[in-house]
Amino acid sequence: MNTLSGDTIPSPQLLADAFSEFISASSVLEESYRDLQREVTHLGSELAKRNADLTRSLAENDRMRAALQQMLDSMPCGVLVLSSDQRIVMINPEGRNLLGLGEARIQNLRELSQVSQVDFEALSRGLNDQADSEVRVDTGAGSRWLAIGNRKLYSASTNPGSTDQAAKLESIWILRDVSASKEAEQQREAARRTTVLAEISTILAHEIRNPLASLELFAGLIENDRGESSEWISHLKAGIRTLSGTVNNVLSLNGEAKPHLVRVALAACAQGGVEFVRPIADQAGVQISFFAADGRLSILGNEDAIRQIILNICCNAVRHTPAGGRIHVSTKAAELRGATRAVVEIADSGCGIPEDAINHIFDAGFSSTGETPGLGLAVCKRLMTQHGGEIRVASRINEGTTFQLEFPSV
Repeated sequence: MNTLSGDTIPSPQLLADAFSEFISASSVLEESYRDLQREVTHLGSELAKRNADLTRSLAENDRMRAALQQMLDSMPCGVLVLSSDQRIVMINPEGRNLLGLGEARIQNLRELSQVSQVDFEALSRGLNDQADSEVRVDTGAGSRWLAIGNRKLYSASTNPGSTDQAAKLESIWILRDVSASKEAEQQREAARRTTVLAEISTILAHEIRNPLASLELFAGLIENDRGESSEWISHLKAGIRTLSGTVNNVLSLNGEAKPHLVRVALAACAQGGVEFVRPIADQAGVQISFFAADGRLSILGNEDAIRQIILNICCNAVRHTPAGGRIHVSTKAAELRGATRAVVEIADSGCGIPEDAINHIFDAGFSSTGETPGLGLAVCKRLMTQHGGEIRVASRINEGTTFQLEFPSV
């Protein structure tokens, strides 16, 4: 090793080795730089492609948004979109027209309720996804009926599957003008009532004409009393009670009011019904009897309605039981379907009900013979339903029919 002025001088070999390593490292760095340049070029190309795709996507979104807005603006129904804090996100022109908003600037549901005179705040608490609400709106152009529906939806910026409590729900309201259908419905109801009145008139004319003729005959016989007035008076009672039953059937079937229910002693009430119908049975030569297995049975009922049920069933039995036959009415308590029920049974020895008719006897207007308007048993079923009870029937041809009335006991 040579020294100069006290310093160590590297040997030529060491310098050659160091230079060689430097050249090698430079080559590696140069190659890495070229790789980096190629990667930057690739990434730049990819970024440019992504930017072009994004630009196209944004343009497509703008076109779709414009198309959707055009669709909303041209829809024949009103559309109102609210944020979760009840701020108005969007309302289309038809919605403004239906609510009579004009150019008023509305920001939230409360302001909308005040300007439109529709209590949207109350509706938002009462509406659900299954039912719409109909409201009447009075505007400068007149009155109209609106059907308003409220549907919940997630904001497009949230994940519908998320359980995050911060996820904001929006609601969309659909408003439809149903004034025409409402008017048509009212016209149909008026027409229905007119038809019902016509049917009632026809029924009353048919059902009352014959008993009135009989009553007039018996009144004339009583006027010319020949010692048989008691028999004629019995016939008069039968005719009058038949007319009373007919009128009550029409009123019960077409009336809207429900009978007032009070605590009723079933046996006494049923016996009163039997006594009411007895003149009709006597006139037809049919024996009618009553038996109460338990006189303490009580139900929540209406005496007039229960009497009407017994009158209707017994009158049917009289029509289908030949002279000399019998009708037996009884009351009892029975364990049915795990509960104590008060039961009235009305059994006759008549001709029975054909199998193909038994499923229709409670339908209004159905008559197996065509000689009656078919109201009696339909009224019975309706009155039993109003009492929370059930009516059942069992019948055998040429052996008779039994009706069973089941009431909840108290």
